[in-house]
Amino acid sequence: MLKIDHLKKNYNSFSLDCSLEVSPGCVTGLIGQNGAGKSTTFKAILGLISIDEGCITLLGKNLEDFNANDKERLGVVLSDSGFSGYLKIKDIIPILKSMYPKFDKSFFIDQLHRLQLPLDKQIKNFSTGMKAKLKVLVAVSHKGKLLILDEPTAGLDVIARDEILEMLREFMEEDEERSILISSHISGDLETLCDDLYMIHKGKIILHEDTDVLLSDYALLKVDDEQFKDLDKQFILRFKKETYGYSCLTNQRQYYLDNYPKAAIEKGSIDNVITMMIRGKNNEGTAC
Repeated sequence: MLKIDHLKKNYNSFSLDCSLEVSPGCVTGLIGQNGAGKSTTFKAILGLISIDEGCITLLGKNLEDFNANDKERLGVVLSDSGFSGYLKIKDIIPILKSMYPKFDKSFFIDQLHRLQLPLDKQIKNFSTGMKAKLKVLVAVSHKGKLLILDEPTAGLDVIARDEILEMLREFMEEDEERSILISSHISGDLETLCDDLYMIHKGKIILHEDTDVLLSDYALLKVDDEQFKDLDKQFILRFKKETYGYSCLTNQRQYYLDNYPKAAIEKGSIDNVITMMIRGKNNEGTAC
């Protein structure tokens, strides 16, 4: 569905070197700090910026061969994009019909009522949540095959986030060949939605894992100095000095449960992985 092979983009103070793949029928998450390269990657995929090296294959075609008809099969939400605030939703419906031959007006109208989005109110008077819901609704309303969503739930309350996630789940359930690439700062959204996760840091992918594996096999060990000294570190991905001793990230939770019953072992989470992979040191003692 989407394959990026050593995409490189160089700026004065930042360099991107990214490889990732989104398989048919899968929701793939891209996680990382602000400035890690998520938005740059999304813009490169969409051809909004030039790239220095690498190859992007989108819906089976090289990006440079992608045409207007191909773009109709994409649904896109970018964090810094939106509709003119002076428009009303009733004004954008004919625009969407002309842009997307497969735009489903009846579905769109039904979802407006469900999401409590008014047809006759200027978008500039919408709340942050209403604007976000409208952007995602537009992205899913023309029967696309791939959604590319950059921070679609940023800044929203829990109810608005849940409504957006429900739209995305329904989008996937309608067609088993559809896929989503999504970035988000909210780990709970990704844990319940994504099949796999890529973590990007300083322009490079530093981790790729199935979400189920991350939540079941990863763990955070909390040990004192003496326990850390005697710890078998072959399955320790990162460690960090703490006031009580050390915290250690592993992808072999069961091994340490079986062999270190006195160690405090917390089940893994996306937040733990992000923190440890960025702030922790590897077994050579170097920070990421």
